[in-house]
Amino acid sequence: MKKAMLLSIAAFGLAILLCQAAWAQEEALQKEALQKEDLAKKLANPVASLISVPIQANYDDNFGANDNGSTWRINVQPVIPVSINENWNLISRTILPIITQDNIPVNGAGESGIGDVLQSFFFSPKKPTSNGIIWGVGPALLLNTASKDALGSKKWGAGPTGVALKQKGPWTYGMLANHIESFSGDNNRPGVSATFMQPFLTYITHSKTTFSLNTESTYDWKTENWSVPINFNVAQLLNVGGQIIQIGGGLRYWADSPDFGPEGLGARLQLTFLFPK
Repeated sequence: MKKAMLLSIAAFGLAILLCQAAWAQEEALQKEALQKEDLAKKLANPVASLISVPIQANYDDNFGANDNGSTWRINVQPVIPVSINENWNLISRTILPIITQDNIPVNGAGESGIGDVLQSFFFSPKKPTSNGIIWGVGPALLLNTASKDALGSKKWGAGPTGVALKQKGPWTYGMLANHIESFSGDNNRPGVSATFMQPFLTYITHSKTTFSLNTESTYDWKTENWSVPINFNVAQLLNVGGQIIQIGGGLRYWADSPDFGPEGLGARLQLTFLFPK
């Protein structure tokens, strides 16, 4: 009887330990799921307090009078938030383009190298407004960094930039915009006066898959031309050897573009490295 009682107590104790281990594992899994959900939502927010390095490869074709020109544009886009005080962040967003173009502007012509850098700074409150609006404003700078004349404007420029968005459940929607005016550079090249508008809509599933729809429209005030690509992308958040990444891709349709600009469909691939605090 005594032996049976001891065995019962031991079995009961073992059961409690196993339950505690299961609860701890479940809690860890729930914590990891919540962390991934938080990271996926932060990636959908251009002014989130999250260090990330997106690398975006874009392919477009049908350039030129004969529609046989094409470009690869790889944008390296580090995002670095800096806490100014208990209420405000400063978000640095850089776009460094690496460009390869073939048969542009004419057959047989082509260049490869670095294009002009666009550097943006957003002053953003750490907390949303009472209506749940997340926003940021600041300056945008066009840097004359192109390694070859054909890959850049040969101009220095500046202007305002801003973003406003709302996140509700799995949805994120908003708009990012900027306007650039050139103020210096090669006098033999046309000036820059361009407005960029990017309305966006994203949906994040329970598996942390992100579906996104946006346009990246630019109006050139000098030539009075629109460039309107419409992008649809799918991306998945992953943990690879302890490094959190998001990998994805999608298609782009050119609803409008200047004469001899891209037409039809384009493609995008993206790999983002995340460095949560």
